[in-house]
Amino acid sequence: MTTADIKMQTSEIAFFDFDGTVTSKDTLAEILKFIKGKFSYYFGIAFLSPVIVAYKLKILSNHKAKEILLTYFLKNLDINKFNSQCADFAEKKLPKLFNKRALLEIRKHLQHKTPVIIISASAENWILPWCSKYNIDCIATKLEVKNGKLTGKIDGRNCSGKEKVRHIKSRYELSTYQKIYAYGDSPDDLPMLSLATDKSYKPFRKFSY
Repeated sequence: MTTADIKMQTSEIAFFDFDGTVTSKDTLAEILKFIKGKFSYYFGIAFLSPVIVAYKLKILSNHKAKEILLTYFLKNLDINKFNSQCADFAEKKLPKLFNKRALLEIRKHLQHKTPVIIISASAENWILPWCSKYNIDCIATKLEVKNGKLTGKIDGRNCSGKEKVRHIKSRYELSTYQKIYAYGDSPDDLPMLSLATDKSYKPFRKFSY
């Protein structure tokens, strides 16, 4: 089904942030634990603590800090192996991270034939397998691949803040929708929420599981 076909069927559209909104935890941290093991993950985080502090102090941008983290954990990993691990993660671990109230809200939109779009700063590799299962569109950060291996760099820009707005506007003609729903949980989601006619900030937080 094309985007044009969807537009003809509905006057509503719903955008959901993923980490902290649909899930109760940051999925980047969880996928790294899944792939590397908890010991290696926490050792790496301790080693990278100066980077984390620099990010918290706004000395490093989110984009740069994230690339340093990705380079440390994922550089030179075969992309096919990584995608296979992401598919396993989506099947075995993601369901335990979902916020049940958020899933109910997504299900309600889908039952009303409202297109649902997950838009996330996390990489599409571990979100797409779940989205594809339920006919949910996915806009997320892309990881750079060269010669079949991850470089640790982001392909383009980190899908966060105003970048979410840019992606949304490039793919959807928002003026054709009477209702635009948006759900987010952090200041980085505020630009996306500003596009909505029905915005929800931290709507499921106290019901997280």
